[in-house]
Amino acid sequence: MKQNNIRGILEKHPIIPVVTINNEAEVEGIIKKLQDNGISCIEITLRTDYALSAIKLIKATYGEEISVGVGTVVTKDQIDAIKALEVDFIVSPGINASLGEYLIDSGIPFIPGVATPSDIILGMQMGWDTFKFFPANLFGGIEALKTYGQVFPSVKFCPTGGITGDTYSSFLDLTNVISVGGSWMMK
Repeated sequence: MKQNNIRGILEKHPIIPVVTINNEAEVEGIIKKLQDNGISCIEITLRTDYALSAIKLIKATYGEEISVGVGTVVTKDQIDAIKALEVDFIVSPGINASLGEYLIDSGIPFIPGVATPSDIILGMQMGWDTFKFFPANLFGGIEALKTYGQVFPSVKFCPTGGITGDTYSSFLDLTNVISVGGSWMMK
């Protein structure tokens, strides 16, 4: 079960909204917008002081309806803090061997970020096959993913960064793209 079965989650959720939540007053509107768009997954970024409280509230209130992931995870302390919240998955913007071991040991499905062939090879050497391609818009987008599909045929990607309502379906059409992440549907 590579990466604590992250593919199982991504296969169920082709669109993963990436959301920054500043306070409790925003939560209900965000969840309503997801539900109105038929989306049952969210990646909450750890970019605000309220993020952990938001995760706890959403898990308690909507945990049966919404898969809750945590993004922008870059430290072991963050992993420790979110383990207690029983999140459904973890997203990291990069790849690092020591953080990777900690992610494995967490037991939580996770997807590390990659941008270059060297990043992908590092992840493959750790036994992983599913990556966040970030930031997709700065590292070649669809054309880069087409090339990566030829070079790394067993690897699947969840591109994020610059994905829009006009482009997300073109990314999903690629055979090596399992899901896409972004914030376009929240605007």
